[in-house]
Amino acid sequence: MMKLVIALMLGLALGLPANAGTLTEQDLTTARELRERALECDGGFEIVADLTRRIGPRMAGTEADARAVEWAVELLQEIGFDRVWLEPVTFNTWHREFERVTVSAPGVAEQELVTLALGFTPATPAGGIEAELVMFDDLAALEAAAPEDVEGRVVFIRNRMERSRDGSGYGPAVQARSRGPQVASEKGALAMLIRSIGTSTNRFAHTGMTRFDTASRAIPAVAISNPDADQLERIFSLGGPVSVQVEVGAEYTEPYTSHNVIAEITGAESPEKIVALGAHLDSWDVGTGAIDDGAGIAIITEAARLILDLDERPRRSIQVIYFAAEEIGLLGGRAWAEKHHENFENYQLGAESDFGAGPVYEIAARVADEAWPVIEAIQRELEPLGIELGGREASGGPDFIPSLPYGLAVVDLKQDGTEYFDYHHTENDTLDKIDPEDLAQNAAAYAVLAWLAAQSPIDFGSGPQLIEELQ
Repeated sequence: MMKLVIALMLGLALGLPANAGTLTEQDLTTARELRERALECDGGFEIVADLTRRIGPRMAGTEADARAVEWAVELLQEIGFDRVWLEPVTFNTWHREFERVTVSAPGVAEQELVTLALGFTPATPAGGIEAELVMFDDLAALEAAAPEDVEGRVVFIRNRMERSRDGSGYGPAVQARSRGPQVASEKGALAMLIRSIGTSTNRFAHTGMTRFDTASRAIPAVAISNPDADQLERIFSLGGPVSVQVEVGAEYTEPYTSHNVIAEITGAESPEKIVALGAHLDSWDVGTGAIDDGAGIAIITEAARLILDLDERPRRSIQVIYFAAEEIGLLGGRAWAEKHHENFENYQLGAESDFGAGPVYEIAARVADEAWPVIEAIQRELEPLGIELGGREASGGPDFIPSLPYGLAVVDLKQDGTEYFDYHHTENDTLDKIDPEDLAQNAAAYAVLAWLAAQSPIDFGSGPQLIEELQ
């Protein structure tokens, strides 16, 4: 409370309106101009169109990943950022070669299912693995199963993801993908199938990462499309033994060094203070990475470009961060947190766009108490965009999650993800899924957020003290 009183007194001393969260009328006027100008543009649609056309899918550690980094540096320099630089991120790599799953049962025609191997799954032996199928409702059911019911079989987890605006159905469902293969391995399974972690009824499989700890025997693991999962359930319900053959070609390669690509609008008064906008540059090797996360790249870049076009520089610096290797474990975000966390007290906040191109409907923030009036003031400028005020819980987006234990203040601009998981991690993640008007609304929101955060006389509280305050 004392910090808030001091901040308000500072605002009065500077002639700042307390009812505007200490932001000046000129700052608010500029934010409104940014908002309206953004809505007149395409939200950076040409940026994501160029990325998906010139680079396409850009799996971390591939030749396309390297070309994407070059593309990013060229783009950011052409736009006119004050500084553009690279920070290395080194990681182990994995490459898909092929996957094939065939099912057979008495009285049923042999059928090949539409599949995608999960990231970092091992290859099968030559000729594949053929074994009896055992089915479980969800990961909990597999965890409760006796080893003798799993050993020597192929496990199938059939849990369905629920559709929602905020994507809340993803967390419970994705455990089958991220942890299921390890649990199946520990119980002696030979291979693993999962219903795709997605909401589409189209015949596209959804890939994604799975993990094995060092004590586990890695087993081949694949996702099957949701219509094929329905078919597999129907075959299993006939009651006879179901046999599946799983073939996966995959390769682990030597450690690879990619880069976080960072560009800066240098602040006019406090350049050491930074507002960080993030998105990730890598994608899975299927589709063209349009919504995941080419859209985010376009949104934050367009927001920063609008600010660059102003006649004045912001008081604080604004950085745009294209994170590397998000899809295979937030590796760019982890590297960034490790490199910069000792300086987090100079970071106003972090906010990442990584949930497609649906319109933003809410702002939430994990900031110090004395900064909350600034968040409320920002929301009032976002309200014409249809954005409501949310609560005090926020992650900042996936790549800023590794920074939370160090006390980084973060903001979530929550997007409508009702349709996001129809396309996420599939061959159907393509440019036609992006609406330029929705993209422009996102860019407007990020431009307003970045500008007003950079202008606020009140810091947002990043650093170890924020962890203590929020406990």
